[in-house]
Amino acid sequence: MKITFLGTGTSQGVPMLLSDEPVNFSKDVKDKRTRSSVLISWEGFSCLVDCGADFRMQMLANDVQEIDAILFTHEHSDHIAGLDDIRPFCYKKGPMPVFAMERVMESLAKRYEYIFAVENRYPGAAAVIPHVIDESSFILGNKTIIPIQVLHGNLPILGYRIEGLAYLTDVKYLEVNELQKLQNLEVLIINALRIEEHPAHLNLKEALEIVTLLQPKKTYFTHISHRLGFHEEISKQLPENVYLSYDGLNVEIC
Repeated sequence: MKITFLGTGTSQGVPMLLSDEPVNFSKDVKDKRTRSSVLISWEGFSCLVDCGADFRMQMLANDVQEIDAILFTHEHSDHIAGLDDIRPFCYKKGPMPVFAMERVMESLAKRYEYIFAVENRYPGAAAVIPHVIDESSFILGNKTIIPIQVLHGNLPILGYRIEGLAYLTDVKYLEVNELQKLQNLEVLIINALRIEEHPAHLNLKEALEIVTLLQPKKTYFTHISHRLGFHEEISKQLPENVYLSYDGLNVEIC
């Protein structure tokens, strides 16, 4: 299984507009972060998690030729604003299967009414096959997908576990029963927004506490803001087998 980090930034990306924080002026390409998304591929099947505003440029930057399904974590703009740009993939393979909670699917259908339309469709529009999911596992590309319920502030959203990989973004809190679904991980991908506390996201200290609790073999932090610090400097402070992800990073799981 291969994970491609398409984007590793927070909702406004890095550099952030109109900010004078030093990271925004970094010359290190690892400090240039588009909105968070990953592509997970296995055995000829490719699954996108979230489809934000930078989707088109992420596809070009990583030369992505195939997407077979999209999993959505939640309905905030930085996770759904690129849905219109899936059109070339629809032209190539037909309507795109999309998976989301009922509330999220309703939000997508409202925002992208012309994509979800059954009759009188706009010519050339993207097309989707909606699959409403809950906490129950389901099969995708011959693998079991396990939804992980987390709280993003007070908003219930989903992360996903696929075999030894778990992808959790925009997490602030995890219930004990959900933590139990995250035992014996090969790779944990989880958000670490910044140094200071935040009402809706884990900060670095809180993310490290979850790593200590779960003890995955490797951890990659994502959904990183300009206020976490420079990639090179923060990386040196992290424990063994804990890493900052960056746009374009590829990770393999045997």
